[in-house]
Amino acid sequence: MKIEYRDGLLFTSIEITYKGKSKVIDNIVVDTGAANSLISQEVVDEIGIRISKDDEIVTSYGIGGTEHVFVKSIDEIKIDEFRLNDISIDFTVLPYEDINGLLGLDILIEGGFIIDLKALKIHRKD
Repeated sequence: MKIEYRDGLLFTSIEITYKGKSKVIDNIVVDTGAANSLISQEVVDEIGIRISKDDEIVTSYGIGGTEHVFVKSIDEIKIDEFRLNDISIDFTVLPYEDINGLLGLDILIEGGFIIDLKALKIHRKD
C-alpha cells in the first residue's frame, strides 16, 4: 500500500464497515507513536457511527494533550488487502481539517505491517 509523505507526516487510506455500510477514509496519519487508532467522528457520521449511551468513553493522554473518545465496535477495518473483523475503534472530534484519523500501533502490530520509508509503502511480511 502506498503512503504519502507531506507536511512531515505519513498519510494513507483505510476502509471501515459499520452495520453493513462501508466508507473509504483518506488522510489517515500512520502514527507509530499512537497506541490506539483513532478516527474522526465527522467523517463516519454518514455511515451511522455516532456516540450512543452504550459506548465506552475513554480519556487518552499524549503529546498532543488530552483526548476524550468513544469506543465503538465496527464490522471491519480494511487496509489494502488486510482485514480485521469485529474490532473496537476510538472515535473523536479532531481539531484538524486535513487529518481524518490516526493508524496506530494496535492495528499496525496486529497486521504485522512493515513501513518502508524509502519506497513510501506499507506492506506485510510475505
